[in-house]
This record gives sequence, C-alpha cells and structure tokens, in this order.
Amino acid sequence: MHSEAVASRSADQRDSRESRGGGPQLDAVSLAIIEQLQEDGRRPYAAIGKAVGLSEAAVRQRVQKLLDQGVMQIVAVTDPLTVGFRRQAMVGVNVEGDVESVADALTAMSECEYVVMTAGSFDLMVEVVCEDDDHLLDVINKRIRAVAGVRSTESFVYLKLKKQTYMWGTR
Repeated sequence: MHSEAVASRSADQRDSRESRGGGPQLDAVSLAIIEQLQEDGRRPYAAIGKAVGLSEAAVRQRVQKLLDQGVMQIVAVTDPLTVGFRRQAMVGVNVEGDVESVADALTAMSECEYVVMTAGSFDLMVEVVCEDDDHLLDVINKRIRAVAGVRSTESFVYLKLKKQTYMWGTR
C-alpha cells in the first residue's frame, strides 16, 4: 500500500476503527503498517516506511506502540503437522453458570489455542492442538470436561487443514 492509498482511506473507515470497543484509536497510517506486517512479518521498517510515507524510525515507534497496546503480535505461523501436532479439533462447550470463568480456565490450558465466547448453539468455541488422538482424548475428557461449569462438549476433529492465514488486512 502506498502513501497515496493510505491518505485516501475514507474518514468513515477510520472512524469505524477508532470506535470499536473503546480500544486504542488507529489512524490510516497505523492500519497500513498492520497490513504491511500481515503480508510479511519480517518486512524491514524502511520498506514499510516507504510504503506508508514515514521514516524508518517513525515506523519502528508506531510498531512498538501497537505491540505495547496489544493491538497486534508478530509471530511465526506454523503448520501444526510439521511441528509434531497431528491432531486439531474445534470443541464446542456448553456451560452452566459463569461462562467467563470457564473461558478463563480453558485459556490457561496450553493446548487451547483459541477460546471465544459465542452466541448460538455453544457458549464457547475452543480450538485444541494436540500431539495425537490420545492427547486429544485426555484434553477433552480429563481436562476440559473437568472444569467446573462445563455442562457438555461437542468435538469437531480436523481431518485436513486447507487454509490458515492471518491476512485479512484491516478492512
């Protein structure tokens, strides 16, 4: 994205980013920096600066601020199969009582990579990454179901990972 494109973002689009959930306000330049890093998390600050119309130092400061505010993380995304995690599943969880306390307990489990409170058939959706089927069975049966407040679970075992990306930009 070039600086002209950054400048052309509509005020309405920027305003929608600024009002979400009372979090940090993101201007068009910060959004463009995020998009640059989503395309390539190792992109040099100088190249990002050229694309968004800032100096390397200014990009470095903005990136650090975005990291400090928890707006983004810069991480390596792996294919779980290639690093020894042969079984993934999405687990729908129904809860009795306080959903947030159950979500907190599941968040603390290292195998639970994604925990989201939902509206619909399940109170929580939890992505679980395990070494094999025995590990998955142990996590679901002895750990998730043992959490106080978990009423029931339904597991959706992944047969093949077709797409895993974090390239949605900042729309």
